[in-house]
Amino acid sequence: MTIKVLGISGSPRRHGNTETLLDAVLEGAREAGADVEKIVLRPLEYASCRGCNACHKTGVCVIEDDLTPVFEKIAAADVLVLASPIYSMGITAEAKGLIDRAQYLWARKFILKNLYYAPDRTRRHKGIFVSTAGLGWENVFDAAFPAITAFFNTTGFEYWDNVIANDLDRYGGIAGHPTALAEAREKGRDVVDLLGRRRLPDDAKP
Repeated sequence: MTIKVLGISGSPRRHGNTETLLDAVLEGAREAGADVEKIVLRPLEYASCRGCNACHKTGVCVIEDDLTPVFEKIAAADVLVLASPIYSMGITAEAKGLIDRAQYLWARKFILKNLYYAPDRTRRHKGIFVSTAGLGWENVFDAAFPAITAFFNTTGFEYWDNVIANDLDRYGGIAGHPTALAEAREKGRDVVDLLGRRRLPDDAKP
């Protein structure tokens, strides 16, 4: 079976540094033989989580909008690549809105207990975080990691790696970075090659 790689761009700016870095990861995955799709959140019409807790009883989000089919595609992916630049020391509103809407999956896992990802299944589903930052500060990404970790855990992906590039103000953007794009393509190839060696029947329990 072909490995499915889903990239989600949470940048409000089209074809900027972060989306370009995401594209490099997806290009590498495509070169390795994966079926690749990219979703850009910015043009989608979707609401943020209402905090109504209805999903704690039903396991279903009461909101039906453009994110509804996005979560269906996430569930079908073998590799999930979530991309967000660093804005005000954290991820963008677009990316955070997506993460918050995964609350219904959290409710199914921890309240209703009718969703379980077996460890072997999780190991065969990899999550990659792609991010860029203008600042050269080495800790500029730290505030983003907890939300990304929670999202991958909730959606059943092992947080496999980061593809991050900081100090882009000095480099004049991602195109001026000496190694980032090549390393991103290599990461895309590596994750597909890794999963290609591990393909087994899926044992997720819906």
